[in-house]
Amino acid sequence: MSAGQRRVEGFLDGIPVPMLAVDRAARVIAANPLALALFGPDLTGRPFVTVLRHPAIVQAVDWVLDPEGTTAPAPDPALPQPPDGVATLRATCAADGREILAEVTVAPLPAPLGRGATIAVLDRSVAEEAEQMRRDFVANVSHELKTPLTALTGFIETLRGPARDDARARDRFLDIMEREAGRMNRLISELLSLSRVQADERTRPSGRVDLPGLLRGTLAMLAPRAEAAGVTVATEGLEVDLRLRGDGDQLTQVFQNLIENALKYGGSGGVLRVTLTRIPHEPLLRGPAWAVAIEDRGEGIEEQHLPRLTERFYRVDTHRSRAQGGTGLGLAIVKHIVNRHRGRLRIESRVGQGSRFTVILPEGTGRG
Repeated sequence: MSAGQRRVEGFLDGIPVPMLAVDRAARVIAANPLALALFGPDLTGRPFVTVLRHPAIVQAVDWVLDPEGTTAPAPDPALPQPPDGVATLRATCAADGREILAEVTVAPLPAPLGRGATIAVLDRSVAEEAEQMRRDFVANVSHELKTPLTALTGFIETLRGPARDDARARDRFLDIMEREAGRMNRLISELLSLSRVQADERTRPSGRVDLPGLLRGTLAMLAPRAEAAGVTVATEGLEVDLRLRGDGDQLTQVFQNLIENALKYGGSGGVLRVTLTRIPHEPLLRGPAWAVAIEDRGEGIEEQHLPRLTERFYRVDTHRSRAQGGTGLGLAIVKHIVNRHRGRLRIESRVGQGSRFTVILPEGTGRG
């Protein structure tokens, strides 16, 4: 490596974003560690076009290297032309074995370092994905709130007009309005709950939880619903003396949600089974664990839906879910709580045979 290349490399090493430098022939003469991590090793000596194969970026490099256009090819009028000798553009290109949305800045190499150009590449993919998730979330919330609000507005107008003196219609409409208002209230409550859970997700709980006692308490609380649905609840393994590291309120929320779902959507099978078992070694948790399985014998869920069940607002049957009072957020909350406890959520189902939701929690030193 020449003294000039060492100076260029030293200059690039001080830049906190991936950056390459090329000479007048658009051949890479230096790359900082971040660029090597993004584009791979052995960049020095390669033509720049083999590193970033994107016509707009390659043309921007040509313009910066030869602003008068004496050696560079004629510019494509469809591509942005760089003002003041510096080009900044956004482009989707291949890097690190994947497609990234990159913000690329091409500028002349500082004069004391020689003739050439620098190319800074900032990966905006994560920020763009986060922004898209935010837009989708706002759109989903707006849609979920708009439906009951539209219904409420329509019934209010009807009660003020044609149904003003119709006592029977008034009572029926008020019942529907109460149900729709209740659904909006549940949606807002679960949105707040999801926000709190996500805020705490990186902080592992420090308390201890009597897991069998928590399960027995949750089942006792939901016993009237099971009876009303005509469902027999069977339990197994809840007699063990066991304390695990966890947040009791959040775990109660997890099992209450899963058992309520089993009663709502799997109650047609007439049986709900809750089982607590020890796993001597759970590979993904790298040690012993305890599994709580909630199993019904209902209609089951088609296989293509299973990977998406924990997505916010995802429903297998939108009409049925709304009729049952569902918000589409319950399983998303369950997933984030289980993640906070460094556990796993496993979902299995077969159409016509029922579903099993299993929460697997690390044992730690929690036994006895």
